[in-house]
Amino acid sequence: MTIDHSSPITLEALTVLDTIDKQGSFAKAAQQLNKVPSALSYIVQKLEEQLEVTLFIRQGRRNVLTPAAKHLLTQGRLLLDAADKLSEQTKTIANGWEPKLRIAIDSIVDSLLVFKILERFISEHPTIEIDVSEEVLNGSWEALIDDRIDIVIGGAPPVPTQYGISTREWHNVDNIFVVNSAHPLAKISQPLSEKDIEKHQTIVTHDSAINAIRRNLGVFEDSRHFFVPTIDYKINAIKAGIGAGYIPRSRIIDELTSGELRELTLSSPTASLPLYIAWKTTNRGKGLARLVKLLQNS
Repeated sequence: MTIDHSSPITLEALTVLDTIDKQGSFAKAAQQLNKVPSALSYIVQKLEEQLEVTLFIRQGRRNVLTPAAKHLLTQGRLLLDAADKLSEQTKTIANGWEPKLRIAIDSIVDSLLVFKILERFISEHPTIEIDVSEEVLNGSWEALIDDRIDIVIGGAPPVPTQYGISTREWHNVDNIFVVNSAHPLAKISQPLSEKDIEKHQTIVTHDSAINAIRRNLGVFEDSRHFFVPTIDYKINAIKAGIGAGYIPRSRIIDELTSGELRELTLSSPTASLPLYIAWKTTNRGKGLARLVKLLQNS
């Protein structure tokens, strides 16, 4: 048995319906499409015959879509948009540009900084689709190794080796230990020892790795832990007075200035943390290369 997959609904027919609806008449639509009105009438008539429906009725001087035609055109415009997008993506790929970039931003990074860079990238390359996800610690590296993403922004050391990963050091993060200004730790003399801190609850961000070994930064093993999924959650938990923890200074400038949060001095201060951008060495797409350059110049 042979199945006929042909359909009377073609992109040409949908374009004709769309233009007639927008222009209000066959004559104006024909002018817009550089065709004679009779050619449009033939396409519409043929479509009506094959679908066994009426597509247009006259209302005064305008040709108005019937309910069936409105439904056809509503869905058809989605197909027209998809066809246009497919055409642009095909040209993009042929020229060495990716149709899509999958980006993991580590939770430690202020996403606004990255979005400003992405806004410039999108303005330069509007046909490239962007898919952003948030990862934490080893979750960022795992996503890259497993090819779930094309680039990591803000990956924390140690950098994985033997996976064909290219890295560039990007920014340094100044992690500081903070509490709500009303927290008991804010009232004792500094610098604080680990024993001082371990008497209180600390906020810890979960590593988002699924299969890789999970790890944590700045964890006080003997304290009670309150786990959260992202740095934003961690900031809010500290602001709520639930506990203390390390936060990038740049993420809480306003809270430090207002006095809502207080930076505490520790007897064993933490050094600044380098963050990396990373991608697979085998990925030679022009879009990725351009994004890396924009990030390096930021």
